[in-house]
Amino acid sequence: MAVATRDTLALIDRLMLEMIAQQESKVLAMARAIHPGLTSEDIRNPNDFPDLMASGEWNFEDGILAGLKSAHMALRAKLLESVE
Repeated sequence: MAVATRDTLALIDRLMLEMIAQQESKVLAMARAIHPGLTSEDIRNPNDFPDLMASGEWNFEDGILAGLKSAHMALRAKLLESVE
């Protein structure tokens, strides 16, 4: 793998953070459409809200969010490894 510059790594990190923030907003908006008044903290424990758990669409989007977060952490680990 080619050696990446710190600027490139920072750019990738910012892009992932932007994608995660966008998906978090989408998941929260969907959750509030299903169950008004939910907070971002509430949706971290969706099992407390049976109406959320019953929504296949919401669960799909929440899964995308989880995947983005996992990919971000894996990239950070790999990128930090290549910087050291």
